[in-house]
Amino acid sequence: MNHQHASVPGSADGAAAPLTTPLTADLVRGALDLERTGHGLLPHRLPAWARAQYADGQLAMAEAQPSGVRLVFRTRATVIELDTLRTKMAYVGAPPRPDGAYDLLLDGRLAAQAGVTGGNVRTVDMTTGSVQMRPGPVGTVRFGALPDRPKDVEIWLPYNEITELVALRTDAPVEPVPQGGRRVWLHHGSSVSHGSDAAGPSTTWPALAASLGGVDLVNLGFGGSALLDPFVARAMRDTPADLVSVKIGINLVNLDLMRLRAFTPAVHGFLDTLREGHPTAPLLVVSSVLCPIHEDTPGPTVPDFSTLGEGRLQFRAAGDPAERAAGKLTLGVIREELARIVKQRAAEDPDLHYLDGRELYGEADFAELPLPDQLHPDAASHHRIGTRFAELAFGPSGPFASGHRVRPSLSDLA
Repeated sequence: MNHQHASVPGSADGAAAPLTTPLTADLVRGALDLERTGHGLLPHRLPAWARAQYADGQLAMAEAQPSGVRLVFRTRATVIELDTLRTKMAYVGAPPRPDGAYDLLLDGRLAAQAGVTGGNVRTVDMTTGSVQMRPGPVGTVRFGALPDRPKDVEIWLPYNEITELVALRTDAPVEPVPQGGRRVWLHHGSSVSHGSDAAGPSTTWPALAASLGGVDLVNLGFGGSALLDPFVARAMRDTPADLVSVKIGINLVNLDLMRLRAFTPAVHGFLDTLREGHPTAPLLVVSSVLCPIHEDTPGPTVPDFSTLGEGRLQFRAAGDPAERAAGKLTLGVIREELARIVKQRAAEDPDLHYLDGRELYGEADFAELPLPDQLHPDAASHHRIGTRFAELAFGPSGPFASGHRVRPSLSDLA
């Protein structure tokens, strides 16, 4: 689609009047589906058929929060305005969640960060499960004083706010950037991969690792929802990708979802499905980063409200370590079984690899950069995890090292 306008009318003061560019799929990267709403375009990170298979409120929220989704276009505009309608999350009794951030990258480098006002607020009572929605107006994020030259622009959307794209305005024409020869990395994981408490959408650990590795990211990190769901495996199977990774562990423990008897076949089934669509792609299985409360203690994970008076919400493990004998899962149990499964399968699948998540964030890291709520890494830890993943996965001896054949045609991932 040609987004260029035939003419740029002048305003009364001689400045160029804003051009409005239709928001279409060829401007969006990192989404698996784009839903037309009454306001505009809502990016989803799962296709509609997958969303229909289980109406879970946590997953519905997580997959509609556009972690890794960005607008990508080429322009010489010096002013860019994006109207959006956000939906923020709030939790009864908990400190307010920070506002989402929009990261502006120019020719691959972070140039600015801004936020938006207005929007809806979705308030959850964790003690009762009730949800209330308070509607709000559309807001505008604005980037000005940009260099007056042709440049590739990326606007990374907030990883922690559902974001409906309403309008894009610039003071110069916009054109799509063709899908280039960069490899596509498809990743699935938990809230740590989703973003947790990263400083911005382009500095979640997967986004940082993708930048360091020189690849295009499709991030299917779903907060609270990395649960070996078969429909997620099928969505990944059907998504064009050169590199695939799946981070497994913490959410299965959080929800006390299954025992070891169900876990092992579920992992095999998930990997079998991935291989149906990506038979020879490098496939990396990653276990959880260190989380001391669940290393040897099963779930469920429950909120610890004792620190709310200090403005902090923390989490604790509510399981009993003795229950491991009955097949209850801990991070230690899961890591041991994942390593065994990958070793077994790698005998016939040389492109399958395993990475112990404690190599990304381990005991020494926890001592230096503890998990603020006992569960989620902070911004500094995201930077460390992303840098280490890039070294271990994209480095010369890593499973994602350059030199693998790039597919002849990269399909539009949106």
